[in-house]
Amino acid sequence: MAASTNERMMKKDEWQFDEKWPMMRPCVLKLLRQNDVSRAEWQELFMNVHLVCLWDDRTGPPRVHEALRTDILDFIEQAQKRVLDNQDDSALLKSYIAEWKKFFTQCTYLPMPFGQLEATLANKTSNSAQTKKNQHDESIVRKLMLDSWNQSIFSSIKQRLQDSAMKLVHAERNGEAFDSQLVTGVRESYVNLSSDLEDKLSIYKENFERAYIDATKAFYKAKAPQYLQANGVQNYMKWADQALKEEEQRALKYLETRPGCSSVAALTECCVKVLVTEFKEQILAECAHMIKANETDRLQLMFKLMDRVLDGIAPMLKDLEEHIVSQGLADMKAAAEYITTDSEKYVEQLLNLFTRFSQLVKDAFSDDPRFLTSRDKAYKYVVNDITVFKLELPTKQKGVINKTQPESKCPELLANYCDMLLRKTPLSKKLTSDEIETKLKNVLLVLKYVTNKDVFMRYHKAHLTRRLILDTSADSEKEENMVEWLREVGMPADYVNKLARMFQDIKVSQTLNHEFKDTLYLNSKESIADYVNIKILNAGAWMRSSERVPVSLPRELEDYIPEVEEFYKRKHNGRKLQWHHLMSNGIVTFSNEIGRFDIEVTTFQMAVLFAWNQRPKEKIPFENLKLATELQDIELRRTLWSLVAFPKIKKQVLCCDPEPKSPKDFTDATRFWINQQFALVKNSKLQKRGKINLIGRLQLSTEKSKEEDNEGIVQLRILRTQEAIVKIMKMRKRITNAQLQSELVEILKNMFLPSKKMIKEQIEWLIEHKYMQRDEENINTFIYMA
Repeated sequence: MAASTNERMMKKDEWQFDEKWPMMRPCVLKLLRQNDVSRAEWQELFMNVHLVCLWDDRTGPPRVHEALRTDILDFIEQAQKRVLDNQDDSALLKSYIAEWKKFFTQCTYLPMPFGQLEATLANKTSNSAQTKKNQHDESIVRKLMLDSWNQSIFSSIKQRLQDSAMKLVHAERNGEAFDSQLVTGVRESYVNLSSDLEDKLSIYKENFERAYIDATKAFYKAKAPQYLQANGVQNYMKWADQALKEEEQRALKYLETRPGCSSVAALTECCVKVLVTEFKEQILAECAHMIKANETDRLQLMFKLMDRVLDGIAPMLKDLEEHIVSQGLADMKAAAEYITTDSEKYVEQLLNLFTRFSQLVKDAFSDDPRFLTSRDKAYKYVVNDITVFKLELPTKQKGVINKTQPESKCPELLANYCDMLLRKTPLSKKLTSDEIETKLKNVLLVLKYVTNKDVFMRYHKAHLTRRLILDTSADSEKEENMVEWLREVGMPADYVNKLARMFQDIKVSQTLNHEFKDTLYLNSKESIADYVNIKILNAGAWMRSSERVPVSLPRELEDYIPEVEEFYKRKHNGRKLQWHHLMSNGIVTFSNEIGRFDIEVTTFQMAVLFAWNQRPKEKIPFENLKLATELQDIELRRTLWSLVAFPKIKKQVLCCDPEPKSPKDFTDATRFWINQQFALVKNSKLQKRGKINLIGRLQLSTEKSKEEDNEGIVQLRILRTQEAIVKIMKMRKRITNAQLQSELVEILKNMFLPSKKMIKEQIEWLIEHKYMQRDEENINTFIYMA
């Protein structure tokens, strides 16, 4: 009884499929051929698939799947015949694309009625959300259609399709026109063919992308060497750049560009390798010549090409550095005759070089940071070069004078140029305020590249001292601005703070002067206070040398000094005044047979001239002047020379016999007298009245203290180095020699770069004085000793 029932059920199942499929098949074929399907037929197909899969759920769905596969393969075979009937490449592509587009469209519609089939085969119900989602992305029928197309028509003609598409692209590279949709259509079929959910572009990458890149590589591999040989490197660069642009545009048109697809990047990398990397050496060989000839357009082109190549930029950076160094030094040497004696011309020469090289980097390399770094490195070498002139810094060790390695004189000349701009000079008078500010900013620009900024700061401070004492600043606001600008460019705070204190001291000193004079008036004392201004300054901020030079002052000044000291003592108990006549100056009225003249002089010059105050026509020997003025020999010689051979006047204040060639020629017997014919000459006419400045550059230091100054620079560097080492050791506790030197340079670089010799010596000194010690197991490691 059970067996009979089963037989009836199996017959019913077979009958169900056999009855329904002939009704389903015409609609399926219509869909494959893109014929019109009525709403009734469309709905009936849905119903029949549903019934077969529900009533015949064991054998029905596989039979439907197989029958569907058979019809799909038959349709594809017919399409293949229609495609292969075309022998011409273009016609073959057109036919294939047309057939593929029709078939691919049906890959969307045909799976729709078979949703129940897919659900049954996947053991799911047709109502599940997952099944609806999978109708497109994971459809069994869609996969069947794509796999069938791939295994039959595509596998047999894909080589012809690729070859035909590549021939068309090749023709386009040679300037021939064609319908680009043919290649695009082939590409789209490759992209859409894959049913692999993990990598939907697998068929496209393995076939079309690879063929396209190989064809491109072969084309340029043959053409590039020929073009280079026939047209030379410079024309080749233009051609290669244009070819790269064209290929990138072509790749965007013919290759897949969806997110996550790297076809365009792979093609570009291939083109760069074939067109640029292969000829890297030949192209770069032209770089040095182009830089020298300032061929910025060609350099820009080379930069664009080489920037695509691994390590392509490095040789260009090297060529740029070598050019800046060689050209910069050559220009400095060529101008050495006048820039060594004129700080204005020297600074302008450096600025011209910087402007020129900066313009080169801008025009040729679009201010690329790598080239700016190379410019800075090379320009720094030029600025700190010692070929044209150098500064010797001596040091004393255990009584023996040693000379350190010579340094560039650039910081000293930069300070001199700042002085010319900030002081009342012909240069500062002819410039507007904005022009002076611009030039000062330019000085700071060059200063950025100076290695030993401490030398600049020392000379700048000396000039500032001179300007403030002589009241020769052209613009006090600019003076104070300059201090802030130095702070902004990274000058050490303690240096800058001392400069700022100098301005405060001047203001405090002016207040003290007024108070002192008011006190004298209240006491009804007759005094020369109206004619004397005293600058009471803080030694910590101003002093460059502790040396005080003795001099015999005029009686009026000698009497005036105790009054000042008494006033200051009442005002500031416990403080002591030290008089530095070396830094003082005044105006004396000078009369002779020609006329009457006001002469600005230093205190030393004043002391010498006052020797003739009671005996204006007497000839006084050098030995007597030494006794009268109490000046040191070397200072007296220097002062007398300024009065007998002042370079800016034709008739000198003093005459002497015998006539000397230098201050060293003065002997004890050399006699000096007032030149009664002294007069100012203006427009070749003698003037009976007038004013002249004989101060020149006020000497702020003696010959001896000049040497001390240079020694002081080095001694201060030693202290700074020791201080920085201790600071690092205190923070690190334990550190290697290499790391210590690296951190030390980083701390000190805004002031100076310590030499390896100096670092080694100071480390040894600190070890000897128990600030640190070497590790017993590793002598290159240091340990801080608390």
